[in-house]
Amino acid sequence: MTALLGLLLLGLLLATLAPRPLVRARWVEREPVLALLVWQCLVVAVLLCCALGLVLAAMAALPALRTVLFACAPTGVEAAYGLHNAEGWGRLCAAVLAAGGLQTVVALTREIRTAKALRARRHAQLAELSPPLPESIEPASGAGARPRRERLVVLENVRPEAWSLPGQDSRLVVTTGALRRLTARELAAVLSHERGHVRARHHWLAQGAQALASGFPGVGVFRAFRDQVGELVELAADDRAARRHGRHTTALALAGINLERGVFGACPPGQAQSPKRVDRLLAGRPRLSVPHRLRLTLAALAVPAAVVLLAVAPGLLALR
Repeated sequence: MTALLGLLLLGLLLATLAPRPLVRARWVEREPVLALLVWQCLVVAVLLCCALGLVLAAMAALPALRTVLFACAPTGVEAAYGLHNAEGWGRLCAAVLAAGGLQTVVALTREIRTAKALRARRHAQLAELSPPLPESIEPASGAGARPRRERLVVLENVRPEAWSLPGQDSRLVVTTGALRRLTARELAAVLSHERGHVRARHHWLAQGAQALASGFPGVGVFRAFRDQVGELVELAADDRAARRHGRHTTALALAGINLERGVFGACPPGQAQSPKRVDRLLAGRPRLSVPHRLRLTLAALAVPAAVVLLAVAPGLLALR
């Protein structure tokens, strides 16, 4: 039972203690893509603790299952896990972890269905509101043309806005207000930002984070993951646009799109992200050094690897 208790304890520590220093880390704004990787590794590690703990609990609760799974294992491996005479604790842990797993599947399925329905509805609305573009400015589709994965849609609206609709038939949407407000370079930066969301599949990450947070509202790591994903994907898309069109151009484009929304004055905390993003782009802080990024990447990958190592450690020690 040592491995099972260790997995449960490690999962609890990761879910309660790890998010706070990660939220407060100052390097996150300089490396949003790396920060997304670190958050994903942390969440995967917590889920692995639960999944592997469920397997060990099921083996403790069901001797027949334990016999089947350890049938080909060398002598001493099964005894090293100490699952004999632990049926009672095994059934309790297995029931709790299985309920959590079922809740995860239900929440993820619900979130995917809701997101698909919303995208379908918005695609249908776009089909009604947007006129077809003239052939002269449609993306070329000849044999020698470079394929484009997103189609540009222009909506008649005086408010300057731009957004993306992900999916197999992805769309980049801009309004005529944005075309009037922004210069050609600023418009290109806005489209590069939205294209970054689509091509990096940020909607998948957002759906998974939202599903975990809604399925387990009392688990802090999942709430923090959802909140941080919402901010970090925007910073990552900003950096993509800045690399191609310059930080100042991207900052001007972001300010132009959001100027009429009142977010650059006194506004609620939930709407204060745009000014911070503009300030970040104008500050132009350098990225972390390559060795520093490498160390953070290895540390992030080591967390889920440590969970797996903890699960198999009793068996490995029995082979010595």
